[in-house]
Amino acid sequence: MSQSPDNSPHSALTAAEPHAEYSPEERQLLLRIAHQAIESALGGRAISLESPTRHLAQLRGAFTTLYLQGELRGCVGYVLPIASVYRTIAETARAAAFEDRRFAPVHAVEAAGLRVSLSILSPLAPIRPEDIVLGRHGLMISSGVQRGLLLPQVPLEHGWDLEKFLEQTCHKAGLPAHAWRHGARLEAFTAEVFGERGTPDSSH
Repeated sequence: MSQSPDNSPHSALTAAEPHAEYSPEERQLLLRIAHQAIESALGGRAISLESPTRHLAQLRGAFTTLYLQGELRGCVGYVLPIASVYRTIAETARAAAFEDRRFAPVHAVEAAGLRVSLSILSPLAPIRPEDIVLGRHGLMISSGVQRGLLLPQVPLEHGWDLEKFLEQTCHKAGLPAHAWRHGARLEAFTAEVFGERGTPDSSH
């Protein structure tokens, strides 16, 4: 099943890159289910989370980030592939809208103005610090029950060098800044990132 991209304000701006895993049609489907999940929750309605294609039924980790008038409004994700990418986007969109503790829950007046950015993750794999490529690799650092993750685009958005990226990932985990030098587990992933007008990732 495929659908043609629409020309609504929620449309992604550009076609997928030639090497992208997700086609323009699939990107539109994922962006659309994110909005539908939020709107259905506000209206107390159920929606089908059955994946419309075999590809979108694959288990993948993903993050949904919401923006309102260009400002962050919520971000929640699953690092591990525990559900289909289609269901994961719907669930993380709802969580970003209503469960991100940094923000008040989204209300109905705001919903129409929300813009969505999606980051669909590759599997995690161990990596050496010297092999990390800024802008390509996201990081997860863990030690015991403490774990922190930053997406690949984060160091570029903030102008961080590699050491700062590592330190900030440690900080996200609640670990000392140099825990990556002292036995913490370091894993990397890549992400296919794309978004709508009004998001930093609208050019992807």
